[in-house]
Amino acid sequence: MNRPKLACCNFIADVNFLKEFAQDNHFDGIDWSFNQENLPRSPAEESTLVKTISGLQPLEVRYHCAFKRMDLGDVDTQRAEEAMTVFRRICRLVSKVRGRFLTIHVGLGRNSTNNISWNRTIEGLSELAGFANGMGVRLCLENLAWGWTSRPELFEKLIRKSGAWATLDIGHARVSPYVKSQHYDVQDFVNPHPDRFLNAHIYHEEDGNQHLPPRDIAQIQDRLAILTDLDSCDWWVLELREERALLKTLNVVRQFFEEIPSKANSTRPTPLSLSMLLN
Repeated sequence: MNRPKLACCNFIADVNFLKEFAQDNHFDGIDWSFNQENLPRSPAEESTLVKTISGLQPLEVRYHCAFKRMDLGDVDTQRAEEAMTVFRRICRLVSKVRGRFLTIHVGLGRNSTNNISWNRTIEGLSELAGFANGMGVRLCLENLAWGWTSRPELFEKLIRKSGAWATLDIGHARVSPYVKSQHYDVQDFVNPHPDRFLNAHIYHEEDGNQHLPPRDIAQIQDRLAILTDLDSCDWWVLELREERALLKTLNVVRQFFEEIPSKANSTRPTPLSLSMLLN
């Protein structure tokens, strides 16, 4: 694959400083996260956001929704409809700022799937993916550290049945109970649909609500090597929100690319097909 674009999160409140930081450290773009606090609430706030995003040029901007306990498949019909309304609004907003990619979650902020319907989730994802596509936006589903999307075989089904694209979070994948138990491997998240992955989130692992940077290249090298086989995954977000940890991870990722010819390919694990595990 060609070298992916490297992006940082919108972790600095002052957008001018954020742009300066990104350019000074030779990032290619910004991964802009929406949450319950920063989502525009009025047409005036939307216009301000459009102006803000425009000010980040020539950096590319992609988008990410971090809405906790807001699910398209909520068993409560009213809450599911409210979630669909919010996500449709975000798709329109992303399209308005000429964005082309939006990552969302299933089950974020929950400790149980008891209040989420599997069938309603697939139906909601399918509807939203179609709506986003009509706006010129590719809707991507991210794997989480627990729940349905932490299981490669269910993550695969959600992508396939809904028609959504995908974002691989290598820190979530590492701490998935199904990977830690060696029932699956990180590779199994991507094997069924390698062409559907458009983005990756890069850090070592999630510890509670904290993302930890890699100590050295050895900690994440195998997972980065998996990403290099994904031809469409050209956007790597170094998903850390503390400057020191972010720059440490940036150095590790750049070291990885320097060593690809001599080391990365030779240490890549032999892929284990998900279909082989399911048969």
